[in-house]
Amino acid sequence: MTVPQPKLSWQDSARQVQVVRDLSIESVDPAIAALPDTHTGRVIDFPRKHLSQIEIAITETSAESLVASLATGKLTATVVTNGFLRRAAIAQKLTNCIYELLPERAIARAQELDDYFTKHGKPSGPLHGLPISIKAHVGLKGRDLAAGFVSCLDRVSKDDANIVKILLDAGAVVYARTTEPQGLMALETYSNITGTTTNPHNTALTPGGSSGGESALQALYGSPLGIGSDIGGSIRSPAANCGLYGLKPSTGRLPLIGCASYLLGCEAIMGTLGPISPTLGGVELFMKTIVEAKPWVKDSMMLPIPWRDQEKHIHQDNKKLTVGVMWTDDVVTPAPAVTRALKEVVERLKLVDNIEVIEWKAYQQKEALEILTRLYAPDGGKAFVSHAEASGEPLTPLTAWTLRDTPGIEELSHQGLWDWTGKREMFRYSYLQEWNNIAPEMDVILCPAFPTPAPLHDTSRYWGYTSLFNLLDYSALVFPVTKVDLERDAKDTAYIPKNEFDSWAYENYDPVKQKDAPVSLQLVAKKFEEEKLLQAFREIQEKIGLPFVDCLA
Repeated sequence: MTVPQPKLSWQDSARQVQVVRDLSIESVDPAIAALPDTHTGRVIDFPRKHLSQIEIAITETSAESLVASLATGKLTATVVTNGFLRRAAIAQKLTNCIYELLPERAIARAQELDDYFTKHGKPSGPLHGLPISIKAHVGLKGRDLAAGFVSCLDRVSKDDANIVKILLDAGAVVYARTTEPQGLMALETYSNITGTTTNPHNTALTPGGSSGGESALQALYGSPLGIGSDIGGSIRSPAANCGLYGLKPSTGRLPLIGCASYLLGCEAIMGTLGPISPTLGGVELFMKTIVEAKPWVKDSMMLPIPWRDQEKHIHQDNKKLTVGVMWTDDVVTPAPAVTRALKEVVERLKLVDNIEVIEWKAYQQKEALEILTRLYAPDGGKAFVSHAEASGEPLTPLTAWTLRDTPGIEELSHQGLWDWTGKREMFRYSYLQEWNNIAPEMDVILCPAFPTPAPLHDTSRYWGYTSLFNLLDYSALVFPVTKVDLERDAKDTAYIPKNEFDSWAYENYDPVKQKDAPVSLQLVAKKFEEEKLLQAFREIQEKIGLPFVDCLA
């Protein structure tokens, strides 16, 4: 007779995950030297003190350069993978960014790739030997798919996610799973499973969310390239907070099959996967590799759009690249540091001959927020709450705000869901008409990614600058510009906030407390224009020398 086992408390279930994580860190060979239990302030330089010069050189090399060296045999996959495993282990001890390392799987895979190269004298694919980290809700065979909920820890992936299969077929090495917040629905990274992930530029600040484990890891050069996901800013917020490059593609370009989320099947606002990288080249490499694998052949959710980077140039017919500048969304005024970064970029753009800069006014942002508030939680947050109650874990402060306490959240009837979905479609239509009628020549929109630099923990309440483009399903890229300057970015003590969100952002901006934080911006193109967006930014970057300050130095 089988005796039923008592159900674990949510605390004990979380501890089991932490034990597995800690054992994976201890399995790194050679072992990482003992580090202090707590770290405060700026920890960016810390890994260099505990790695060999070869490991430092490898891990601080861009994804695109690593691929080139691996393809010629200059570097082996085993050496590269081990270097990133060791740096990731250090990053975990500094910022709590790792859900689980995969040393046995990764080293075995790397050896397999090295054997292939020795036998055939060529790389196995375009990503041969490149280590890639993945957000924990991206499925790996045999691993849990909790998506930030304790009650879902017993859900085990039966197979690798489709996007992982494509990366493996291209020769990549998956070596790390990164942390995520409760239910994936926050612009910070705190869960009852793994605790708080911190920002390596300043541990008092958040690395963003919900892909904050990725951004913290990459800011410490513990990963050259990783997979994030974005339904309201969850790629762009972490990239912005940590001085990285992050791309949110339109839905239908990258495969989602095999990823976990408590709201799968709810298409009110669709999420998407996307790349985060310390370099723009890493983002370009990721997108090109996935799309050129033709994911639509095996996945009916994908649109059969090939990679079109050479199909049509932005300067075709001698046209100037036209950049529309949106200084504010008219709901929350950007902090002085963000406005300064935007001004510096615009001033330099105006000096470039073949770039035209125009003004772009925010369009019906309040209406957009009303739609987003209803469609992010069309059940009034009931499903989210039920997932938490199933284990007894409490709601975290930001997820409670996002899905329960934000003004306007309500449980919609069937008719209400139809009505608000209809408003979503009409908003998309009217925004496009506004673009076509007011500025038909505009190629991209340049705007803030968040009202402030990386916020203090538990203060990231407003996501209007990113979620607007989830509502529209536009392509959006976040990129680093500069860092907080205590003198030039002083708080405007005479400013009077316009509303509750504006007041919250204003009160939580403090350039002294946000010292060392990167300041990033966002570039946006229309739906399915990822190639145009990256091409446009590449030109902007080269012409004006972005970033103005090395945000990862």
